[in-house]
Amino acid sequence: MSESTIHNWQELANAIILRAVEDYRNAYCRNRLRPHQAETLREIRSIEQFFCSAWFEVLCTLDGRKLLRDLNKQMEDTL
Repeated sequence: MSESTIHNWQELANAIILRAVEDYRNAYCRNRLRPHQAETLREIRSIEQFFCSAWFEVLCTLDGRKLLRDLNKQMEDTL
Protein backbone atom coordinates (compact mmCIF):
# COMPACT_ATOMS: atom_id res chain seq x y z
CA MET A 1 0.00 0.00 0.00
CA SER A 2 1.31 3.44 -0.83
CA GLU A 3 1.96 6.06 1.81
CA SER A 4 -0.86 8.15 0.36
CA THR A 5 -3.32 5.26 0.65
CA ILE A 6 -2.30 4.59 4.25
CA HIS A 7 -2.73 8.27 5.04
CA ASN A 8 -6.21 8.25 3.48
CA TRP A 9 -7.25 5.20 5.49
CA GLN A 10 -5.95 6.82 8.67
CA GLU A 11 -7.90 9.99 7.91
CA LEU A 12 -11.04 7.90 7.44
CA ALA A 13 -10.44 6.07 10.72
CA ASN A 14 -9.93 9.39 12.52
CA ALA A 15 -13.15 10.76 11.04
CA ILE A 16 -15.08 7.70 12.24
CA ILE A 17 -13.74 8.13 15.78
CA LEU A 18 -14.43 11.87 15.83
CA ARG A 19 -17.97 11.31 14.56
CA ALA A 20 -18.59 8.73 17.29
CA VAL A 21 -17.37 11.22 19.91
CA GLU A 22 -19.64 13.94 18.51
CA ASP A 23 -22.61 11.57 18.33
CA TYR A 24 -21.97 10.43 21.90
CA ARG A 25 -21.85 13.99 23.20
CA ASN A 26 -25.08 14.86 21.38
CA ALA A 27 -26.89 11.76 22.65
CA TYR A 28 -25.61 12.39 26.17
CA CYS A 29 -26.98 15.95 26.07
CA ARG A 30 -30.32 14.76 24.68
CA ASN A 31 -30.52 12.24 27.50
CA ARG A 32 -29.87 14.95 30.07
CA LEU A 33 -32.69 17.08 28.63
CA ARG A 34 -35.15 14.21 28.18
CA PRO A 35 -34.00 11.27 30.33
CA HIS A 36 -34.82 7.67 29.58
CA GLN A 37 -35.89 8.07 25.94
CA ALA A 38 -35.50 4.57 24.51
CA GLU A 39 -33.97 5.64 21.19
CA THR A 40 -31.41 7.91 22.87
CA LEU A 41 -30.45 5.22 25.36
CA ARG A 42 -30.00 2.72 22.51
CA GLU A 43 -27.76 5.19 20.68
CA ILE A 44 -25.65 5.79 23.79
CA ARG A 45 -25.32 2.05 24.42
CA SER A 46 -24.38 1.41 20.79
CA ILE A 47 -21.65 4.06 20.81
CA GLU A 48 -20.33 2.80 24.14
CA GLN A 49 -20.11 -0.71 22.65
CA PHE A 50 -18.22 0.71 19.68
CA PHE A 51 -15.65 2.37 21.96
CA CYS A 52 -15.09 -0.98 23.69
CA SER A 53 -14.99 -3.06 20.51
CA ALA A 54 -12.29 -4.78 18.52
CA TRP A 55 -13.30 -2.59 15.56
CA PHE A 56 -12.35 0.51 17.59
CA GLU A 57 -8.96 -1.09 18.29
CA VAL A 58 -8.47 -1.65 14.55
CA LEU A 59 -9.18 2.01 13.82
CA CYS A 60 -6.84 3.55 16.37
CA THR A 61 -4.42 2.95 19.22
CA LEU A 62 -6.52 4.74 21.82
CA ASP A 63 -7.93 2.96 24.85
CA GLY A 64 -11.66 3.09 24.09
CA ARG A 65 -12.70 2.53 27.71
CA LYS A 66 -10.50 5.39 28.87
CA LEU A 67 -11.85 7.62 26.10
CA LEU A 68 -15.37 6.81 27.25
CA ARG A 69 -14.51 7.61 30.88
CA ASP A 70 -12.89 10.89 29.80
CA LEU A 71 -15.92 11.82 27.70
CA ASN A 72 -18.29 11.12 30.57
CA LYS A 73 -16.19 13.18 32.96
CA GLN A 74 -16.00 16.00 30.43
CA MET A 75 -19.77 15.95 29.94
CA GLU A 76 -20.40 15.99 33.70
CA ASP A 77 -17.98 18.88 34.18
CA THR A 78 -19.68 20.99 31.51
CA LEU A 79 -23.17 20.61 32.98
